[in-house]
Amino acid sequence: MGEDGPAGLPPASRDALASAEIVTGSARLMALLGAGDTRTGAERRVWPVPFADGIAPLLAERGRQVALLATGDPFWFGAGGSLVKRLEPAEWRALPAVPTFSLAASRLGWPLETTLCLGLHAAPLEGLRRHLAPGLRAILLLRDGTVPGALAGWLAALGFGPSRLTVLEALGGPSERVRAATASDFDLSDIAHPVAVGLELAGGGACLPRASGLPDDAFEHDGQITKRAVRALTLSALAPRGGERLWDIGAGSGSISVEWLLAAPSGSAVAFEPVPERAARIGRNAARFGLSTLVVVDGAAPQALDGLEPPDAVFIGGGLDAALLDALWHRLAPGARVVANAVTLESEALLANWHLRAGGTLQRIELAEAAPLGSRRGWRSAYPVVQWSTVR
Repeated sequence: MGEDGPAGLPPASRDALASAEIVTGSARLMALLGAGDTRTGAERRVWPVPFADGIAPLLAERGRQVALLATGDPFWFGAGGSLVKRLEPAEWRALPAVPTFSLAASRLGWPLETTLCLGLHAAPLEGLRRHLAPGLRAILLLRDGTVPGALAGWLAALGFGPSRLTVLEALGGPSERVRAATASDFDLSDIAHPVAVGLELAGGGACLPRASGLPDDAFEHDGQITKRAVRALTLSALAPRGGERLWDIGAGSGSISVEWLLAAPSGSAVAFEPVPERAARIGRNAARFGLSTLVVVDGAAPQALDGLEPPDAVFIGGGLDAALLDALWHRLAPGARVVANAVTLESEALLANWHLRAGGTLQRIELAEAAPLGSRRGWRSAYPVVQWSTVR
């Protein structure tokens, strides 16, 4: 149901309400429904906050006619996806209204096929970070009226102060209002829920490159970080794919996990780090990029691996030894990809033996940067890295 309430419902939706024994929805939607739009005697229930708290009571009513009110399209950042995975196909029917994205695009005059559409109701603003690019147009669904101001401040702090934010309130209803301001001069107040923002990005802020190998200073670290060039080669060997899970063992700053998730947002990553200060730092780096699917395990492998779902790919950046490789190899499913980096002679020898045993690729990475040498310049070499990659 949209902001126009029952007046905007098509006949099929009206019939569903008329036959319902129970009608439930958020307090706002129940108020929009008003009185007299369901048959006499239908029980009305306000859906609790947070949303997840209402799922069990709903499922307890199996076998009865229940109508759940949701906004717009329940399968586009809506309630539908959360519910139908718990129901059989014959148990439910969806009757969507016009999605907020479509309403917003019709007010802005933006083609949806070239506009980024994101639901940030329960997600941090940092989730937008990976998408920021010159000329970006985005329609963002936000939690409440306080968030547009926070969004403006966040964008201005990143160097995107000239960006234009069009605030769209209660689209499709009698209280609809559309106002605009730049991020640096945002002064809109009394913003009503539900709210969406049309963002036109402008300014000289830094945008994240699409290729692997972010600058080292994009991460908080104490020096324990896979350096940029080696990280790019490591991500290439790990080959992130959508929906896959990474184990990042001896994660240090978590830079490999972060870039894995930036490359494959539908995937997940588990970062294992036995040093508590570094484990906390990984969490902060994940938050910096809005990566909620990065799980940090404060512990050392292989013990910390117990009870976890097996990965599709593993990176070993720290703690490499024979016991770890032996324990890990027996845990992995066929087809899992393994990448390990070594900098000591002992760990190089270990990887050479495993390359002989399990095959794959063994390569030596040697990098040097130009640096001052007296009044001139010379090459300053980093420690060489030996990288072994294979498939279980």
